[in-house]
Amino acid sequence: MTEPISRWSAVETIGRGVRAAPALRTGFGLTLALAMVGAGGRVVIPILVQQAIDRGFPADGVRVDIVTTMAVVAFFVIILATWAQRTAVARLGRRSEEALYALRVRLFEHIHRLSVADHSEERKGALVARVTSDVETLAQFFQWGGLAWLLDGTLMLLVAGVMLAYDWVLAVVAFVVAAPLAYVLRRVQSHLSRAYDKARSRNADVMTQISELVAGAETLRVYDAGPHYAAQVEKASHERSNSFIRAGTIGAFLFPSGEVFSVFTVSAVVSVGLIRGPASGLTAGAMVGFVFLTYRFLEPIAEFTEVLDQTQTAVAGMRRVLGVLEIPVGPPEPEVPVALPPGSLAVTIDRVDFSYRSRGDSDEPPVLVNVSAHIPAGQQVAVVGETGSGKTTLGRLIARLADPSAGTVLVGGVPLTRVSNADLRTRLTVVPQEPFLFEGSIAANLLFAKPKLSMADLERAIDELDLRDWLDTLPDGIETEVGQRGTQLSAGERQLVALIRASLVDPAVLVLDEATSSVDALTEVRLSHALEKLASGRTTIAIAHRLSTAARADRVLVLDHGRLVQDGSHAELVQREGAYARMYDAWVTATSAG
Repeated sequence: MTEPISRWSAVETIGRGVRAAPALRTGFGLTLALAMVGAGGRVVIPILVQQAIDRGFPADGVRVDIVTTMAVVAFFVIILATWAQRTAVARLGRRSEEALYALRVRLFEHIHRLSVADHSEERKGALVARVTSDVETLAQFFQWGGLAWLLDGTLMLLVAGVMLAYDWVLAVVAFVVAAPLAYVLRRVQSHLSRAYDKARSRNADVMTQISELVAGAETLRVYDAGPHYAAQVEKASHERSNSFIRAGTIGAFLFPSGEVFSVFTVSAVVSVGLIRGPASGLTAGAMVGFVFLTYRFLEPIAEFTEVLDQTQTAVAGMRRVLGVLEIPVGPPEPEVPVALPPGSLAVTIDRVDFSYRSRGDSDEPPVLVNVSAHIPAGQQVAVVGETGSGKTTLGRLIARLADPSAGTVLVGGVPLTRVSNADLRTRLTVVPQEPFLFEGSIAANLLFAKPKLSMADLERAIDELDLRDWLDTLPDGIETEVGQRGTQLSAGERQLVALIRASLVDPAVLVLDEATSSVDALTEVRLSHALEKLASGRTTIAIAHRLSTAARADRVLVLDHGRLVQDGSHAELVQREGAYARMYDAWVTATSAG
């Protein structure tokens, strides 16, 4: 899966982000107006100071009434400005949280709608990083950086206008001396952006390594390979640390540069004001007020050197989030869906080719090539082949977890591309090779397939598959906790739960990717019996990894390097020279030797 890491500029990324999170635009005009009122209050204070000095301290004495009036006005201005600023902050904070909530939900839903072809190329840890750390980076930005851009940005605009109205000569001096700071920031910005893009990428690498380390803890312990993978995590963490240190170093360069330009600008304004003297019409109060305004103008610039650092981090995170959202969902929903016919459903595979999305190798061979077969309604078919022959991929295409690169898969005579996902999932069910169980009870792992079912419905399904004796061996029966990813159950027991779950949907077509792991003899008997019950009267396509499964099927499809090379019953294919006979002979030899 390819994400546009640096294709968009910072401005374009922000624009796309705002469009992706429309809650940010809701009521923004009022929020901006309140921010301007708050900024205006900070501008008024230097003006009131100037008036108090020029009018309250004439040559013949002190005008207490004027000074008092200016102080009272300043008090109420501060109250109004503080209220406006606090309200603007609260509104922006609320809108940003609403926007980030919607963005996180949209991202989560989008990831789950991606084709298997995309998921197979994307590491799980990187996707987790998009939903968690990258969105969290945006949340941290809005908590401070976004507020700074809104509040300090409006303050700078207002102050610049007032400075020009006060004395355009001094204003030009201030702007000219401070202008090189913008050039410095622009020069550093591109380096900072690239540094944070790399840092975020390294962060995703670390999350991927840790995710695999935790998920594979049992395997690592069995092979005592913990130190090996720990070293890989340490290396990835070291690279992440170095990338963030580099980005932080570039960002740290910005802060002192802002301070230096602040000192130069104020010194230049005071020097030019003194040189011009009273003859220029600049009073003592106006000079003091202008110095205050200059500081007001420079304060946001100095803060922006820090805000820019956080902004680049947020832009890098947003760029990666938008990169995932740009990946087309798949398979897409049809504009005008066609309902599947009632009753049993046949499956037709018509000249199907399939290739996973390119990983940069244009010579990568296709997984399936010109595969065609018709499976009548109610027939039980086994698909066999050596590892890498494409049998699991064919099962995914029949279940429409991905679409063929060429050709068509039809169920009940209807092309899958014209069937709505909701309709398909109620008529076709997949039991994967490694069934995923969520932490919780067996009942909870069954009910999510059809939440409206009662406990009595679950018990009935268990009895129909003759699995009551197995359930009674569990400590808490149907309420037995399965543990994280079902680790408290054996591989065979997880398969049994998956078969019960599939039976609750009552599908017309069942796609079973047979487990490769060995199970004990009793569990295998239970699995075979439950599967026979479940498959009865249904079109069943078993991705068979054991030839004993193929031997029980009505028909066997043999794949070799992505091509359908044989099609017939087990008895026919054993007697015929070809791939299946060689596989059968090897299986018989292996079982005899065992």
